Amino acid sequence: MLSDKFILVDGNSLANRAFYAIPMLSNSQGFITNAIYGFYNMLCRILEDEKPKFMAIAFDKGKIVFRHQDYQEYKAQRKGMPDELRPQFPVLKELLKAMNLAIFEIEGYEADDIIGTLVKWGEKEGLQNIIVTGDRDAFQLISPQTQVVLTRKGITELELYNEEILREKYGLKPSQMIDLKGLMGDASDNIPGIPGVGEKTALKLVLEYGDIENVLAHAGDFQGKKLGQLLLEYADQARLSKKLATIECCVPLEITKEALLVREPDYPRVLQHLQELEFKNSIQAVMEKMASRGNQAEEKEQLLPAGLVINDRASLAPYLSTVKERLCLLLKTTGEGMTGARITGLGLLSPSREPLWLEWENDSELKDMLEEFKTYLEDEHLPKTVHDTKKAILALAPYRIALRGVDYDTLLMAYLLNPSRPETNLSLLAAEYLGRRSVFENEKEEAFFQLQSMEDLGPRLRKELEEQEMWDLYGELELPLSYVLAKMELTGVRLDRKILIEIGEELDKAINKYTSEIYDLAGEEFNINSPKQLGVILFEKLGLTKGKKTKTGYSTSADVLEALAQEHEIVANILHYRQLVKLKSTYIDGLQAIIDPATGKVHTSFNQAVTATGRLSSTEPNLQNIPIRMEEGRRIRKAFIPSRDDYMLLTADYSQIELRVLAHIAQDEVLIEAFLEDQDIHIRTASEVFGVRMEYVTKEMRRAAKAVNFGIVYGISDFGLSQDLGITRAEAKAYIDSYFARYRGVKDYIDRVIAQAREKGYVVTLLNRRRYLPDILSRNFHLRSFAERAAMNTPIQGSAADIIKLAMLKLQEVIEKEQPEARMILQVHDELIFEVPREKIPLMGAIVNEVMSQAYPLAVPLKVDLQTGPNWYDLVPLKV
Repeated sequence: MLSDKFILVDGNSLANRAFYAIPMLSNSQGFITNAIYGFYNMLCRILEDEKPKFMAIAFDKGKIVFRHQDYQEYKAQRKGMPDELRPQFPVLKELLKAMNLAIFEIEGYEADDIIGTLVKWGEKEGLQNIIVTGDRDAFQLISPQTQVVLTRKGITELELYNEEILREKYGLKPSQMIDLKGLMGDASDNIPGIPGVGEKTALKLVLEYGDIENVLAHAGDFQGKKLGQLLLEYADQARLSKKLATIECCVPLEITKEALLVREPDYPRVLQHLQELEFKNSIQAVMEKMASRGNQAEEKEQLLPAGLVINDRASLAPYLSTVKERLCLLLKTTGEGMTGARITGLGLLSPSREPLWLEWENDSELKDMLEEFKTYLEDEHLPKTVHDTKKAILALAPYRIALRGVDYDTLLMAYLLNPSRPETNLSLLAAEYLGRRSVFENEKEEAFFQLQSMEDLGPRLRKELEEQEMWDLYGELELPLSYVLAKMELTGVRLDRKILIEIGEELDKAINKYTSEIYDLAGEEFNINSPKQLGVILFEKLGLTKGKKTKTGYSTSADVLEALAQEHEIVANILHYRQLVKLKSTYIDGLQAIIDPATGKVHTSFNQAVTATGRLSSTEPNLQNIPIRMEEGRRIRKAFIPSRDDYMLLTADYSQIELRVLAHIAQDEVLIEAFLEDQDIHIRTASEVFGVRMEYVTKEMRRAAKAVNFGIVYGISDFGLSQDLGITRAEAKAYIDSYFARYRGVKDYIDRVIAQAREKGYVVTLLNRRRYLPDILSRNFHLRSFAERAAMNTPIQGSAADIIKLAMLKLQEVIEKEQPEARMILQVHDELIFEVPREKIPLMGAIVNEVMSQAYPLAVPLKVDLQTGPNWYDLVPLKV
């Protein structure tokens, strides 16, 4: 029988999750406190809920760990710790010491290794180990005495894993998790694994053969197949990857029960730290504990509203009869997008009643209950509060319910108020705007809390939007756009799998060709994907200019190779080889994997509340990242086709919209004149910068002017421009100075917008969208410079994003009224893609051109480039 609980906290994991989950809180001295705030509150929650007898908190120490001796590139791709997070660690550790909690950190080891060592000690002592982390690597430590609690959605949700749950989810034993990592690798830690082997294949292999060694021993079973070749070729890399993924459980630590005991905190010291950090709620809680031990159960009962649970349709009617003024709808789903928005939880709240939580055994019961209040959901005159309108629409669509009447979307409202907020989940918003804590024993309690929070958040967020003059932006643009985006996701875009297979086969041939050429140039065969082997070939055998050598070899990153491109032709071949391999795995194989078998389409998920500028982004697939600079990448667009054979694609792309917005906002006379006269703006700029007549501008001059034009919008430096154009910094500076001398309106705009950002702390778009820039007055040069560039660019990029959103709203309205057979299916950067009956292309082209060119009144024309074709690649211009 297990005895006392021993909680082991991965300090770095929890602090990082808190940092990215909590808004950038700071005290009156300007010290950023968000990671400490999230960490402390989570820790208090764990102590209260679990009541452990022993606790340890482990931290990483130093950048170099023992794993670098085996693999220099371990975690090499990770960005450095944010400057706002780094200074929080020492303050956090002092707070933990004041709480009398045991802290462990040792040079050369990671927090995982310390936890692994403590776990083995705890098991010998007969303790019940509970690891709290955001890192799935800890799954390998699970045993009958050890569980893992995984933080999810930042730090607001916890998910328990034991041997049984791990087996249900993966079919594996804990020890096999490192075999899985050895085969598939881990991009987050830069563990290579076997190229081309993803989680699905790796899981299948481990399930069948048990471990890596047995998998490799049976590589011959796949004779004639690519997988068998990969297993043989990358066997050593797989073994190394498994070693890198294995947690060290013999770290030299001094461990005693006395040191790990959870003791009474030093409340005066804790209080002092909390007062310096200015955590008002936490200060109050500590002061209450210092005065007396309050009844926590009573406090919780006051915080969490009582509610009803209904599990049949008949019981719904009495509750629904009270729904008169407003309906709050809470939907829990399995994931995002059309294919992931399956309903797993559903709650309702009528302002005159207590919250309601629905429970069901199967989809048929859920469908039956939804049918009972379908009329309420579809009543456009009944105001509704939701959290993520688009997700709600997608989740209800399979039940033939068209959600209408939403006026408060707490996700979109909160996003507009702070578009840089890392997360907009309801628990965080309740804490930020309502001062409510959220500690729950089950999903039902959480739902009651969130429903009550939604009801109160709606008016509160509306008031703030009105005060910041963004209520119109929300109500007239962002909220109705949710419906348009949902319709586009439901429609999807058809993919021609045969084309993808053909391109994949061509890429395989090209990859093999480059492989042979690389072997010939190297004079031997080797593993091109092995940095160590590649380094030996390039720097020792071929004698290229050597970089710094470490214990594991030379760096062969893209930056290093690009600098060596002129020294040997093998370098260009290797760079091209890498591009083709990535193209094949990420796009050709990746796109095929996400084709919905029921529709033959991909249903990308448009992210409306993610970017700081208001631009839309997309996932599954990420349409913005489909490569178009390489011909091989552009050809991928050939697979995007209309859903019907008698349809064509119509694309409409705003021409140089950001430069046109810049001309309007800056009121620059030269830019305005160029656009009014429909001149080639890059030739005009070259003429101005180089002091020659437009007819004498060369291709090289135009290329340089184009880099300056677009670079200015993004606050490019002379160094950045020199890198783009391959010129000296002095030449680049001369170009920029000459530009500003001719385009004085642009220079005045940049000076003005940075000054306004410093004064107000934010910048706005043409539609009054705000972006706050807390680092605009930072003493840190890099942070301040980034904020200044964001101040220059956000009004331009954000306004361009607003304009295309306005066009999308109007176009969807026109389509539904006048051209119901046409469909808007994609939005990528400044481009909209439609599928249209072949005979309607000219008419639809004229409609699209008119709507987009008149979407917003600028001082210069909004120009739209129209193209049409049988797919997204084979397009020809369309004149209207």
